Amino acid sequence: MRKEDCFYLGKIVTKYSFKGEVVVKLDTDEPELYTEMESVYVEFGADLVPFFIEKSSLHKGNQLRVQFEDVYSEEEADSILKCGVYLPLEMLPKLTGDKFYYHEVIGFKVIDAKFGEVGTIVHINDKAAQPLFEIDRDGNEIFIPMVDNFIKKVDRTHKTISVETPEGLIELYLT
Repeated sequence: MRKEDCFYLGKIVTKYSFKGEVVVKLDTDEPELYTEMESVYVEFGADLVPFFIEKSSLHKGNQLRVQFEDVYSEEEADSILKCGVYLPLEMLPKLTGDKFYYHEVIGFKVIDAKFGEVGTIVHINDKAAQPLFEIDRDGNEIFIPMVDNFIKKVDRTHKTISVETPEGLIELYLT
């Protein structure tokens, strides 16, 4: 399975028992959607390796306690600690309205209520305190915070996001 065909579900953060159980910290607001999985892909370097799940249960909010097949000792659990966990994109729950997944809006045009067409989203920077749209406008980089108050409409059909940004924000990047 190629990483481009998958989405990041979370990370194996700790061992749970001496029998190889691990805890996966899920990167989701709805962890209950992922309690009945049969398998996941675990990241080893550039590779994704399928791991089959014997049992799993919710654990402290957005964490999942997992017993993988063929992982029955602390040493075997150590080998997958801190690894990313992925699922195929087709397993991603569909979002509607103005909600979206970051990967879904790459390539969308951004249109500001006052400024007009800003440019095309080339990346989502989620490393900052506030996620940012990284927009290309004829070679210029423009950053717009992904604030609910700024995002007015997501149009999946026309691949556009309508925003209303504070006066002068976009112009800061164009001088």
